Amino acid sequence: MNKPCTQHFAALNEYVERIQHQISATAAATYILHKQEVVNEWYSGTHDRAGQRIVDAASRFNVASVRKTYLGFVVSLALYEGKIRSLDDSITDYIDDYLDITDQQMAAMLSGTTIRHLLTHTHGLHHSNRRLFSAGTDWAYNNMGVNILIKLMEKMYEKPFVHVLEETVFHPCGFTETGWSKERDDNLVWLHEEYTDDQGNDGNLFVSARELARWGQLHLDKGMNEGTRIIPAEIFELATSICTPPQLETHLPRNGFFWFVQDIPRAASELGDQVPGGSFQSLGITGCACLVIPKYQTVAVRMYNQQGGNPAGYDYLKDIRTFGTMVCTAIKQM
Repeated sequence: MNKPCTQHFAALNEYVERIQHQISATAAATYILHKQEVVNEWYSGTHDRAGQRIVDAASRFNVASVRKTYLGFVVSLALYEGKIRSLDDSITDYIDDYLDITDQQMAAMLSGTTIRHLLTHTHGLHHSNRRLFSAGTDWAYNNMGVNILIKLMEKMYEKPFVHVLEETVFHPCGFTETGWSKERDDNLVWLHEEYTDDQGNDGNLFVSARELARWGQLHLDKGMNEGTRIIPAEIFELATSICTPPQLETHLPRNGFFWFVQDIPRAASELGDQVPGGSFQSLGITGCACLVIPKYQTVAVRMYNQQGGNPAGYDYLKDIRTFGTMVCTAIKQM
């Protein structure tokens, strides 16, 4: 059952429900924290078309690429702990010690690619072992940088990066509705896919709306959890600050450690022009989003279980920008 929300968020929930039907998602949710208080909690639909499991607070959605921010946290931790010397280190500096890359063509292609490039989608690497562009000269969203960093973190910490998250974040903060899952259970909004890995290598991170909001809140509060310092602030400050190479063309997005970060409105950015500077957001192909707005002390989460491509007439950039604008409008009216 949905908890009451103020009248300020009624239009937002109606909009999210309208998009839910447009993209043929069976499940949707919104969850908004303002000054650490829940000001909107709303659920819609069922886990699948069979309709046997209604979406509620315990429902855990596949957040797809939002998972990258969890990896980004571990990379920031590795920098804080000195395991990585600098963002501008070439990834080839770590091949001998940490990355077992026997393909000489791949090793040569990595030359000139830095940790910074991998974190900000400016590496230019392509899945077919070729470059789209020289590192640092353009922006293209794909998982090549993610996959390399997953391997690097596993070698550095001598365990999957998921275990690092469990030890440093999930257990200390009491996160029980966040994790990579390869086995179905009643609370998972499953996408009819089969997964063989639960160590962070696949796109099968399942999170409840309320716990994804807590993940955003942890970043907003820079490592404070319920008034207690859990994690050094510097780790979050680095992860959510723009680290994209400054020479990148002005219309292209700016990233922190996989977060999209707002400085000025940019044509290719998912952050709308009404979202204040300093805000940061993470998105997944299933339609999920976590938007953090420090200026308004707000974290806004939306969840869907979208599958397949976008339908005709649906403009994803317009949609996600509208979501951010509506969140800001509602907060300012409170």
